[in-house]
Amino acid sequence: MKNVLEKTNVLIEALPYIRNFYGKTFIIKYGGSAQTKENLKNAFAQDIVLLNFIGIHPIIIHGGGPKISFIMEKMGKKPEFIQGQRFTDKETMDIVEMVLGGLINKEIVSLINSHGGKAVGLSGKDGNLIKAKKKILKESSGKDGKKIIELGFVGEVTGVDTQLLISLEKDGFIPIISPIGVSHEGETLNINADSVAAFIATALRAEKLILLTDVPGVKDKNGNTISTLTFQQIKKLIKQGTIVGGMLPKVQACLEAIKGGVSKTHIIDGRVPHCLLLEIFTQKGIGTEIVS
Repeated sequence: MKNVLEKTNVLIEALPYIRNFYGKTFIIKYGGSAQTKENLKNAFAQDIVLLNFIGIHPIIIHGGGPKISFIMEKMGKKPEFIQGQRFTDKETMDIVEMVLGGLINKEIVSLINSHGGKAVGLSGKDGNLIKAKKKILKESSGKDGKKIIELGFVGEVTGVDTQLLISLEKDGFIPIISPIGVSHEGETLNINADSVAAFIATALRAEKLILLTDVPGVKDKNGNTISTLTFQQIKKLIKQGTIVGGMLPKVQACLEAIKGGVSKTHIIDGRVPHCLLLEIFTQKGIGTEIVS
């Protein structure tokens, strides 16, 4: 009887969140260990299907960097990175599109559908979903000012056409999006998945942007996970150098989403089974939420 009552309490705790989030859109960036380990993949799919069944509209944007590098090496091509970003020539772009838009995207679609969902695989090329331009890096070169660094077919988002996503949501489908965009000149471009998720969240005025990572959340200088941060606190931590490395682009994506009108953003540990349900439907959550 005690176990039954505990389960009841869990449901009662979730009730106000279910009521508040009914009909709302959640943008979820899916990557890291949650995308590679079988038990975590199945837990993620179950979470997504549950969200959909209770009236929340999840939209998934996925990465796939390690798989791209693995396939490149099998094909005899060595991955090259500049300032943490993949240099993408035409041949590499073909591999990226094949792996992201084909292999990984369809695997996620099949997984969610096997758990009772109605997932549909897309890339940013479908329905002119993601418009982009080539990304150019600049670095200091002493007296000469800034040096321009070309990344090849790497892009940054310039616009999002939400018409297709809205139509799919109305019919109960779950969009699974690979972060590939198209330039004005018709070039296919590889885009950072966190950035794509932030732009789509802003375009749809989503209730939440949730980023799955391989860390518990944003940490302070002592290594402790911070449960809640404001926009201003985040900017201060970046300035102090507390937020660096791989966490920086994730936090910046959250800030862009908040500026664009998204109610809350979350950085959570995808290594925890059912991390989405724990973050969304419990009072304490398990990661870091960033609010305006």
